[in-house]
Amino acid sequence: YLCFEGFEKIAHKFLHARHEDQARHVELVSALSDPAINLVAFEKEKIKGAVRTDFILSAEIIVISLGTVAAAAFVTQVTVLTGIAILMTVGVYGLVAGIVKLDDGGLWLSERPGDGAAPQTQRALGAAILKAAPCLMKGLSVAGTAAMFLVGGGILVHGVPTLHHWVELVAKDAGGVVGGLAPILADGAIGIVAGALVLAGVTLVQKAVRRAKAAK
Repeated sequence: YLCFEGFEKIAHKFLHARHEDQARHVELVSALSDPAINLVAFEKEKIKGAVRTDFILSAEIIVISLGTVAAAAFVTQVTVLTGIAILMTVGVYGLVAGIVKLDDGGLWLSERPGDGAAPQTQRALGAAILKAAPCLMKGLSVAGTAAMFLVGGGILVHGVPTLHHWVELVAKDAGGVVGGLAPILADGAIGIVAGALVLAGVTLVQKAVRRAKAAK
């Protein structure tokens, strides 16, 4: 699923016309400026997709963690899974929540009243945050997409013994820096291929369903 989600982002970038993205941007800006519009309802599909991705990613982390301590005692398994769950919730998702609210914090700082050194510094910091936030979001989007391929491809490689042994042999034969990067590159490449295949299958099924509905 992570490979599919990552490749879908890439496909959307290249398969949708620029004017479609611009129209979507204008629609979003209009919604943000209209207090009568419920933004949660407006972004319902995007929110649903984010929740689904996070749920699947969390489930995969739990499965991997459980596999690591599968031979340990039950109390150890519970302790490890509980610790990872707390770390993921507070650390990772807490950090994500902070990033999401970064622009709100920047706006609040930029509107601080007063003429003293502290208010001026706060306003300057807020303006800098607002200026940097879009670049940060784009960078995180690219990094997140790459991570989807690396994690998803890594899971597939470790789950298929033939692939896993082949990657190990390539890394061993290459040696040096190339050998160290080979497993990462292989995970990413396999993740991209898997995502493309899944997206092609999902697209064909969706088209078949639409045709079946239209024929009724």
